[in-house]
Amino acid sequence: MSVTQQYLLDTYRAAQHGEPAPPAPGAHDWQVVREVRDYGRFNAVVRERPARGRVRAAVLRYFRVLRGGGARTPRPLP
Repeated sequence: MSVTQQYLLDTYRAAQHGEPAPPAPGAHDWQVVREVRDYGRFNAVVRERPARGRVRAAVLRYFRVLRGGGARTPRPLP
């Protein structure tokens, strides 16, 4: 059964019982995305890690290693 079929069945049952219709599929997707982001930030703070910029820093580290620039070599003395 697809999501649309389940929604239509739930709407029909709600109408038969005089209850309010359930929310349409996808109505609260952005709210869920925000809550997942906030949960990740909360866990980062609890684990004493930076709450912002973690993904960008990880991607930059990954590409730096791929380019071979992960570790800097000291400059030669004059």
